[in-house]
Amino acid sequence: MTSALELAAAAGQVATTEKVVFFILAPIALIGAIGMVASRNAVHSALWLVMTMLSLGVFYIVQAGPFIGMVQIIVYTGAIMMLFLFVLMLVGRDASDAVIEALRGQQAAAIVLGVGFAGLLGTGLLRVVDTLTVTGLTEANKDGNVQGIAALLFTKYVFAFEISSALLITAAVGAMLLAHVEKRKEEKVNQPDMMRARFAPGNYPGPKAGPGVFATSTSIATPAKLPDGTPALRSISPILPTRELTPAEVADKHTEGR
Repeated sequence: MTSALELAAAAGQVATTEKVVFFILAPIALIGAIGMVASRNAVHSALWLVMTMLSLGVFYIVQAGPFIGMVQIIVYTGAIMMLFLFVLMLVGRDASDAVIEALRGQQAAAIVLGVGFAGLLGTGLLRVVDTLTVTGLTEANKDGNVQGIAALLFTKYVFAFEISSALLITAAVGAMLLAHVEKRKEEKVNQPDMMRARFAPGNYPGPKAGPGVFATSTSIATPAKLPDGTPALRSISPILPTRELTPAEVADKHTEGR
């Protein structure tokens, strides 16, 4: 009962700046959370989650927790989520992939387990808060915010910290296994077959010009073309034709298949 009264008293001592930050960022964090769940595109879902994580990082900093706030922004948002987003963009996932149910009944099982896990966490949090002795942030951070967090992590909560580390590693390995696509033996192309296809009649084995290169080949002796079709004088050195190439070699070169 005493702890509940102390928490209520502490809740009434909220600074005006903290209230302004909360009322601005709380809707943004909530919208990001809803967008992450409701989005059918994995990339969009990750971006919504990034917005929510950034808001949480600001909340931590406002609540006199600068270390955990910067960790939330730099590590979780800036490193882990950006890596996850880049992997999604490289692998490529569209909306049709999200609606394919690989295992029958997994959505219903996920909902039941999610609700049960949320109830378990809520019950445990309620029991902890009910018997919690509030000391205040001044007492918790008397030796510094970083030192206080380190002392708790590696003394009182060291077992939970190590279990969380093992859980994250297991989740990362599981994600790699789920994302790995094994090609069938008949779909694999060996090096000799790739070489024969590259040098087959009608194919050009050399590298082609990249986007924006207005030339019929990648040779240094081939001038670029202006819009009217005339060679661009600045696209080739005036010394090169007279010293190293014959007039026939300086002439426009045409590449098969271009």
